[in-house]
Formats: sequence, structure tokens, C-alpha cells
Amino acid sequence: MPVFDYDPPDRFVAGAVGQPGSRAFFLQARGQGGLTTVALEKFQVAALADRLDELLDEVLRRSGGTAEVPAAAPLALTDNDPLDTPISEDFRVGTMALAWDADASMVVIEAQEVTAEGEAFEEELVEPALLRVHITPGAARAFSRRALALVAAGRPPCPLCGQPLDAEGHICVRLNGYRGKSVSPGEGGE
Repeated sequence: MPVFDYDPPDRFVAGAVGQPGSRAFFLQARGQGGLTTVALEKFQVAALADRLDELLDEVLRRSGGTAEVPAAAPLALTDNDPLDTPISEDFRVGTMALAWDADASMVVIEAQEVTAEGEAFEEELVEPALLRVHITPGAARAFSRRALALVAAGRPPCPLCGQPLDAEGHICVRLNGYRGKSVSPGEGGE
């Protein structure tokens, strides 16, 4: 099982390639002369960002506000640069885990490769690849802010059903399946 371990990385970001509606999402860690790029789904990026903020808020709450965890992302840690190129996917993420390392005051993020159940190679179980990063609370807040902005930069939602709008409209369940290019609140099937 290849383990890509960055403790800490020089850079850890979420990014996307492509146009809204057909973007591919990635996590990318760089450090110690290496670059690891893993593919994942948009909802996984959003979930990771949300859970990071929840974890840090909980650390702050449990410490009574004494933990060195910023309430918001420090501006100095803002990273709006594109993903490093070439973008070469090392693996596709299946499961992710978060932990707080209280001894080091670091967030640990693990992204494990998706595998088919019962996958085996030469009668030995194949261990999935793993990306593990250890980042500071400030870097975690900055990662979360960037990831949430990335997710929000996609297609705008339909004001009636909330599903993403394509350039040619979409089949809106609130309009009983009729396709509409632009739907404004107050119009529709109710």
C-alpha cells in the first residue's frame, strides 16, 4: 500500500479542472520534493471542508477558547493559485477521515483509495493507497475556505428546486418536468 505522508505539506489544496457542470475535483499535497494528486467528488470536497470547520470549532469549544485555533482563516495563508501541473491522478478517493492530534496541535486528514470489495492480487489482499497530511489549524481553516469557495463556484442553483442549472436549463421537478431556460421565484408548478 503506498502511503503519501506529508507532515506538514508545503501546500495542501482542493482544486478543480474544467467548466462548471463537467469539472473534475482534486486534492493536492506538495512537499519534501513530492507532489500527490488524488481525485474525488464535489460532495467529498464540500464534506471535508465542512467537517474541518466543525472539528476546529469543537477543539476550540472543548479547550474553553485556549487552543491555538483561529476562528477564521488567516489571510496570510490564503492560496488562490491553480493546482500544480502536470495534474496526474495518483488515485481516486473512497473514504476520508479527520483527527485532531492534541500533542502536536495539528489536524490529520486521511484520504484512502476507493477499492472494489474483495479486491485481491496474487491471493494477497491489495491494500489501498493513502494520502495523509498533517496541517496546522490555520492551514485547515484556509483549506476549508478555499474548498467551500471552489464548490460554490459551480453552476448556479435553480431558485425553485435547488438543482444545478445548465446553460440550456434543466428539467425542474417543481415545474412538473418542463424544461425552462430561466425560472424566477414565483413561477412554476405550484
